[in-house]
Amino acid sequence: MFGLLFTIARNTFRESVRQPVVLIINGVAVFLLILANPLSAYTLEDDQRMLLDIGLATIFAAGSILAAFVASDAISREIDDKTVLTVVSKPVPRPVLVVGKFLGILGVLLMSVLLQSFVFMLAEYHTVLQTVRDPIHLPVLFLGGGAIVVGLAVATWMNYFYGRNFPASAMLAIAPLLGIAWALALNFGPDFSRRPFTEGFRVELWLAVGLVALAIVVLTAIAVAASTRTRQAATLTITIGLFLGGLLSDHFLGRPLNAIEDRWRERAMARGEAEEVPIFRSFIQSDGSTITSQVEERVIQLKEGNQLSDFAEGQESLKHRSLRTVRAIVPNFQVLWLADALTQDRKIPRNYAARATAYAACLTVGILGLAVALFDRREVG
Repeated sequence: MFGLLFTIARNTFRESVRQPVVLIINGVAVFLLILANPLSAYTLEDDQRMLLDIGLATIFAAGSILAAFVASDAISREIDDKTVLTVVSKPVPRPVLVVGKFLGILGVLLMSVLLQSFVFMLAEYHTVLQTVRDPIHLPVLFLGGGAIVVGLAVATWMNYFYGRNFPASAMLAIAPLLGIAWALALNFGPDFSRRPFTEGFRVELWLAVGLVALAIVVLTAIAVAASTRTRQAATLTITIGLFLGGLLSDHFLGRPLNAIEDRWRERAMARGEAEEVPIFRSFIQSDGSTITSQVEERVIQLKEGNQLSDFAEGQESLKHRSLRTVRAIVPNFQVLWLADALTQDRKIPRNYAARATAYAACLTVGILGLAVALFDRREVG
């Protein structure tokens, strides 16, 4: 069983990484990540914060688009061309086929995220040039640019002399070379002066990128589930739609929920079944220091034995349950989006990262289960 799974995943990875769209989307993402550095200098506040926002958003958006394209080509195209029959008739269990396809596609996407992340880390380490006095970071330019040029040269050589696929060769060469370039660049200052490696290594930034990668894992599962029943255009629409819906779920679903609960708390206060209590919020800075909010916030807390729903009127309870159900079904990607913590120089709590990882894992398993159910009833003959 595991041998079949590994074989399907390996073949899917090889087929997917050869697609020109993989190299094109990664090329566009790399260009935007490089361009983000000079463009961030035109903000009115902290330019480095804008660079972080643009960088994470570029990786997230590129991953969601790439997931839809690769999944639709790996699954829906094979169903339309009837080539999937040669695998299903082996016989290969359909759940193994779906999970194997998912793992192969995921390998391509995670390699793409890693490639883009190295470019992002190099751009962040260079920092935004806010004035003409700021020095250009020469190691970043030479090592990062050299990695891309050498990777493309290797891919061209392999394609011309050995007939290897150019997009696949380029991806497999550039990704590790950029990683080496980033690791070497952290040892130097702007003028090639020696600098401790740990001084430029940002754990919080890598943690934020890792959670974005988990969001892309969820989107990959969504794209795989959609591609078992739809073609490329529909798969792209569903994936991008849920990508946007997941980012905006707090606004369109969370705000109405909070408004209903606030009305219930106000009624509880009016009836003497709740009281205001003061709270103080504490934040841990990236340097390890703790900041406690100096502004006292007051929240309404119900007295023991009461529930919020006890103060519902009319159809509020039904509306509240409906909103909660929809919000539970739609993936909430804001949970995995930690750009705000980075731009405010906050330390990301490790227990929060663990809970967010568990949330993404549960979503992925559930969506893959749906994909297996959809494909199990799909007529492929």
